[in-house]
Amino acid sequence: MTQDLPITLFYSPQTRATGARVLLEELEVPYQLHVLNMKTGEQRQPAYLAINPLGKVPAVRVGETLITEQGAIYLYLADLFPEVGLAPALTDPDRGAYVRWLFIYGSCFEPAVVDRYLKREPGSMNETPYASYESLIDLLEETLKTGPYLLGERFTAADLLWGIALRWTTMFGLVEARPAFQAYMDRIGSRASIQKVSAEDATMVAEHEAAAARLKTG
Repeated sequence: MTQDLPITLFYSPQTRATGARVLLEELEVPYQLHVLNMKTGEQRQPAYLAINPLGKVPAVRVGETLITEQGAIYLYLADLFPEVGLAPALTDPDRGAYVRWLFIYGSCFEPAVVDRYLKREPGSMNETPYASYESLIDLLEETLKTGPYLLGERFTAADLLWGIALRWTTMFGLVEARPAFQAYMDRIGSRASIQKVSAEDATMVAEHEAAAARLKTG
């Protein structure tokens, strides 16, 4: 049975893996954390590169199945536990919009934000995966204006992905904190799962920084 499969989340605090852990908390399923100290480079060591050769987190193992990449992890886990209701079923009319927003994040939003952060001149609207940064951000804003969630009144795993992403990108000035974004972040940020993981992440980061400092001083 699904609930009997062991789940391991390969994790580092205050990274893209945070969202995967929040999702597991929302699903209320038991899981184990395999914590990597990225400040000491554990994600680049052979043991983890055998899990993900790109040396990135998150990665999730469910039984014998290994999943990497945020969108894929959200899609897989939310579908694995349909009784929780965080993913529209395959035949649900909302399924298309749900999957669309999961994939827009990795295929469009992250490339657009990185290009803007690095001050790289994108190609023409026909040459980039996201058309233009402005059109993408406007699309997100218009969707959230009618909200309160990406699928209207329906809260899904996609909202965890985007709520956390907007929190980080607006915090560092990579995305303008438009009123619709701020209201959305407030709604998502008030969830007990995010508050729990954020508090534990802060403690974990302090421990990792101390370990990295000890390593430097020998």
